[in-house]
Amino acid sequence: MTMTGKRVVIIGGASGIGFAVAELAHASGAEIVIGSSSAGNVKAATDRLSSATGHVVNLRDESSVSGFFEEVGSFDHLAITAGDWGVPMFASLRDLDLQSAHDIFTVRFWGALAAAKYAAAKISQSGSITLTGGMLTHRPMKGAPVATAMGGAVEYLTRGLAMDLAPVRVNAVSPGMILTEVVKQRPEEMLQAMVAHLPIPRCASPREAAMAYVYLMLNDYTTGQVLPVDGGGHIV
Repeated sequence: MTMTGKRVVIIGGASGIGFAVAELAHASGAEIVIGSSSAGNVKAATDRLSSATGHVVNLRDESSVSGFFEEVGSFDHLAITAGDWGVPMFASLRDLDLQSAHDIFTVRFWGALAAAKYAAAKISQSGSITLTGGMLTHRPMKGAPVATAMGGAVEYLTRGLAMDLAPVRVNAVSPGMILTEVVKQRPEEMLQAMVAHLPIPRCASPREAAMAYVYLMLNDYTTGQVLPVDGGGHIV
């Protein structure tokens, strides 16, 4: 199966999983549009993937999201991989700052919702939207109640949008430990300890995660689903 003739928009596509999705979709024949909050990152990504175009979009700003999709115009598939690594994701309830807890949802939930809202007017009725959750939702840990809830909110948003936007398909990917640029900054010993218990006891490459997004774009009979890419984390 190919994506020849399809137009794919990736918000968060300048790095990490998002850029891997851009590369893989492009290799399958798609025209790529990259969205990122940084103009420099957009330029760097489109320089690396020379046939791609890109625009700045700030998922914290509804007018920026609306303007982005006006610039993009019509398209077939949307993947949202953007995160906000400047927000503290981990804190126990006793130490929780409620404003920081609120901020965890700003990009990954509310930003994704805004993107879906404004994408809906431009996306092909045979197209798809793919959101991003995370393994933590299914394997909670101490010190991360809000991050766990945020991932769950994304997954339930996926189900709701799949019904509301039909026949446009809406799915999500639930990545485990993926070796993005940010993750690779952590000590190797820490990363290995986090995955040692898995049936596949290693971290994944961004390309391995990207394959799930492209699959969900290509499979016309899949909607309302969450696809784990976590080395078996859901079953241990």
